[in-house]
Parts: sequence; C-alpha cells; structure tokens
Amino acid sequence: MTDRPFTPALATFFRGLAEHNEKSWFEDHREEWERHVEAPMESLLEEAEQRYGSGRVLRQHRDLRFTPDKRPYREDTGLTAGGVYLSAGADGIQAGGGLYTPSRAQLTAARTAIDEHPQAAAALQRLLDDLVDAGFELAGPPLKTAPRGYDADHPRIDLLRMQHYAALTHLPLTSPLSDIVDAWERVQPLVRWTVKWARADDAEAADDPAPPVPGARSIDERA
Repeated sequence: MTDRPFTPALATFFRGLAEHNEKSWFEDHREEWERHVEAPMESLLEEAEQRYGSGRVLRQHRDLRFTPDKRPYREDTGLTAGGVYLSAGADGIQAGGGLYTPSRAQLTAARTAIDEHPQAAAALQRLLDDLVDAGFELAGPPLKTAPRGYDADHPRIDLLRMQHYAALTHLPLTSPLSDIVDAWERVQPLVRWTVKWARADDAEAADDPAPPVPGARSIDERA
C-alpha cells in the first residue's frame, strides 16, 4: 500500500467513463481500470479488513434489474468492510461508516433503544453531533413524519425519524492513507453503537450481511 492510494489517473478514467458508459469503451480502457482503480481498491480493502473485519470491493457493474437507468457501470468505485466505507471517483474520496439501509429488524432494534433507553439515545446524539462538528455528513434523508407507533411530539423524535445510522466525510482524491484511516477511526464510536443497539453485526437481523453505507453517487448499486 502506497502512502497515497489514488492518483489523478483514477479521476481521468471515471470522467471518461461518465462520457462513454458502455462496454466497448470500458474494455478498451480495462488496463487503466485495473491499474488505477482495481489495484488500489484491493490494497485498501486489505488495509480495512486488517483493521475492521471482512469486506468487499463493490462490483463495477451496476445491477440493472430494477432501474430504468441502463448504464452498465457505476461511475465511481467503493468498498465496505466491518462497518467502514470508502468511495473514490472524479470528485474525490468519501470515507466513513456506520449502518446504512438497516433491515427492518435492525431499524426496530435501533428505534426501540432510542425510545426505551435514554442513555442509548443520548449517546447516539453525542456521536452524531461530534461527527457533524468534525465535518461529516449524516446519511439521509430522515422520515418526514414520525415512524409508525411513535408520537410526533416524542422527545427524541429527530433520532426516531432517522433511517440510516452512518456518516461520511469528503477528502481530496490524492489524500494520504493516514487521512482515510482517520476518517474510518472517527466513525468507530458510531459503528459500535450500531452493533450494541441496532444488531448491526447480527447476520440473522440483516437483509445483507455486508450492507454498504452511503457512496458518492449510487447508494443502492451493491455487489
């Protein structure tokens, strides 16, 4: 792993892909993708797995089954491992983590904790405030109304309306590995909260054993 995982060549590749998102162009530029996208992402995945647990690099091919957008490739690259996430594209890096798109069981567990355990709710609020103060963006959007079964005037309604428990920050594309790891480390308290209160590490509670957290563009383009 080099000190700076990505070079401007990654941005050049994805700008070209955005203009020619088709198989023929991708195959003509596959060597560039392998060198400037695939190789550094595999190295970053190894780094993340050593620190946080098993993960994966998200597939470059998009899932086209349920979308009218038939572009075959995602126009950035992403990985998820043990509750952390990274995406890289022409606009730079986004790094962070948490629990994005929780299953029904996980969402129920989190909301029950917020409702019935004031200390859990207070801890979550502190974590979110600290991340926002550090320049992170929270995954969203929240529900527009109170979730079913809860009053709109609940004292912790803002937390109950959350649909994701994740945050990320933006970094320049050529950021050093230390800055990426720092972003991952900053979200660890939130990751631990999701494990304790939202069953984030419970395979039986998850729709997907390795759900991604928000990415630069297409959140639902999973491997």
